[in-house]
Amino acid sequence: MLNLVLYLAGLAVVVIAIISFMGPRLNYRTKAVLEPYLFMLPVFLLLVLLFGYPLISSSIMAFQNYNLGDPKNIKFNGLNNIKKLFADKDMGLVIRNSFVYVIVAVLGQFLLGLTLALALRKNFPFRGFYQAVVFLPWAFSSFVIGIMFRWSFNGEYGVVNDILYRLKIIGGSIAWLGTPGLSLLVVIFAMIWMGVPFFAIMILAALQSIPGNTFEAAEVDGCGPIRKFFCITLPYIKPTIIVTILLRTIWIFNSFDMIVVITGGGPASTSQTLPSYMYTRAFAGYDFGLAAAMGLLLMVILAVYAVVFLKVTTYNKAGDF
Repeated sequence: MLNLVLYLAGLAVVVIAIISFMGPRLNYRTKAVLEPYLFMLPVFLLLVLLFGYPLISSSIMAFQNYNLGDPKNIKFNGLNNIKKLFADKDMGLVIRNSFVYVIVAVLGQFLLGLTLALALRKNFPFRGFYQAVVFLPWAFSSFVIGIMFRWSFNGEYGVVNDILYRLKIIGGSIAWLGTPGLSLLVVIFAMIWMGVPFFAIMILAALQSIPGNTFEAAEVDGCGPIRKFFCITLPYIKPTIIVTILLRTIWIFNSFDMIVVITGGGPASTSQTLPSYMYTRAFAGYDFGLAAAMGLLLMVILAVYAVVFLKVTTYNKAGDF
């Protein structure tokens, strides 16, 4: 609490000092230029309070021996948490799971969302009702979806095993949540089911912004459906696709609630990803210093990804013809 008070006091002193120093020295034109920023200042300070302070605190914690099992021994320990992080025998598996989970989930959401958006673009009976139904998963919380999939894939009384058995695809029950490999697959299915509507909504909005006379001119020139998709549709919706993939990748990489609800990271950490493992070490092992070090690693990975992804996809030129 004392750290928070000092943080806010220091922030207020800096802002007041800047305003007091620069105010009398600014002419009318400069004040007019700075006026929008002054109006945004309260929101900026709120964001700094809500995100800046936790970020700074967790970054400091990453270099501390911060274990709630030994609260009297909280002190700085240099890079010990970083060393402990990479010496962890499960870390290689956790990082591999994280990339598999994110890549497969984002790819599945994108392909199914694009297909759904292209289908919903056409007019057909009860189109509005069908849109409401297919977009429904996005309205559910991750906790509810996790419970649904945990019950559905239960090895003893799950509906998935029952359906597969009735169709004579399997001869006995499959322990989906207790089998290494299959447990992570269930979480990926759940994440894809949840995220498809978001991709569909975003891409459908972009598709509806394409001028209709563009396709009419293409048909006059003899363009077929495939050529129209790759030469007209895809360039128009490319900026939306880039932003949506970027956002969903970051959100999925940061998500841990569905993994915790469906599998708990098991069996034997075979379905753990970096955020869920960080949650486990913090709230099951009470080692907040190590968990904070994992948070720093996660932040670095996502920052590098965002920069490289925007560079590779040439986002600043997306939509140019």
